[in-house]
Amino acid sequence: MKRSSIAVAAVLAASALLMAGCSSAASSTSSSGGPAKGTVNLLGADDPKTYAPVIAGFEKANPGDTVKYTQVPFDQLSSTLQQRLAAKDSTIDVYTVDQPNIPQLAAQGFLEDLSDLKGQEKAATSDAQYKINLYNGKMWALSVWNSTQMMFYNKDALAKAGVQAPSADPAKRWTWEQTEAAARKAQAAGTKSGLLLEQVEAYYQLQPLVESLSGGSGITGKKMLTPAVETAGWQKAMQWYAESFSTGLSPRGVGGFQTSPVFSNGDVAFFVGGPWDIGTFAQNAKFNWGVAPMPYFAGGKQVTPTGSWSWGINPASKSKGLAKKFLEYAALNPDGNLLTAKATTIIPSVTAAEKKYLPGLEALGGANSAGVGDLVSYEVDHTALARPISVGYVQFDSVMSKAFADIRNGADVKTRLAQATQQLNDAWSQLK
Repeated sequence: MKRSSIAVAAVLAASALLMAGCSSAASSTSSSGGPAKGTVNLLGADDPKTYAPVIAGFEKANPGDTVKYTQVPFDQLSSTLQQRLAAKDSTIDVYTVDQPNIPQLAAQGFLEDLSDLKGQEKAATSDAQYKINLYNGKMWALSVWNSTQMMFYNKDALAKAGVQAPSADPAKRWTWEQTEAAARKAQAAGTKSGLLLEQVEAYYQLQPLVESLSGGSGITGKKMLTPAVETAGWQKAMQWYAESFSTGLSPRGVGGFQTSPVFSNGDVAFFVGGPWDIGTFAQNAKFNWGVAPMPYFAGGKQVTPTGSWSWGINPASKSKGLAKKFLEYAALNPDGNLLTAKATTIIPSVTAAEKKYLPGLEALGGANSAGVGDLVSYEVDHTALARPISVGYVQFDSVMSKAFADIRNGADVKTRLAQATQQLNDAWSQLK
């Protein structure tokens, strides 16, 4: 999932609002009030071109209704929402929600209760995508997009090293141990780096390493506000992660989404990334490449990330009926949901829309991306694991991103995870 961490200052400000808003969340109820026809105001961080197809489709299907989209830079989205929703700004009707933030926004009273749509949402999408919108037994948003991860490989580099390329068949999924061995052979044959994760310091992509070793999500307890990042699985996964850099298997000094050009340039044998990379590699990679399932640790669980963006309704909206109609079109109607992905390489959340979308995604890379459609469908249905549902997730993500960066750059794993535990306890003390 493409995303970035939210600034700590915004997190702390949100925490104060969280405590003040807990009582209002319980009283939010879905409403069909407001005008029968009119304008829906949508707020998000994506380029307007991304939402133009779904807006046009909705307006065509509902003559007299219009949608006005306002873009906010991604790094300002959280703070903008906190300020405007806390002020009960009625000029926002529908807004995009980074899925791990749903519990906090719901607890603050910033999301309309959509529990009457539970049945439709459950039927429309995957189990993981349905559950990620729930908090305290109620549903607060509807999934619009989904995501997964896969392993891209440089077929030419592997051939030069005498390594048989992995299969796209999930039944033949490689282990991390197999991948590391093959990657080191490719390095010995001349490839600069063996392995690179696209979101190299992001919990979204590193969670499967820990969960494969049964380390848990890192958050536990009745209120999901107890850190658990020092389990045996966490220690082992993070030690492997640290050694991938200290031994030269993975390159240091490349972060975030600056990583995909490393693969496109032919400088890495294996690259773990998302569906959005397929079009990029098809355009930029001047070598033969392929796609395989995301690896797992030998003897461990087969786990892949999931999650992306949902849309929610502002409880202060004066056009909740229109807002809900537009939200249902984009998130429950297969045709509408498919239009949300027309201008971007992201997986639509509705299962029926996903099935129509995947053949086109697979075709982007020609023979290089053969098998992507079936692979994505399998991962969404069988290995997808969402990030933990907690009102403290935003703080967790910020703390752990810094811990991952430190471990990547040489910090002692045991010491750094213990420090992260203390930081989380401090951050969450005001939420308990």
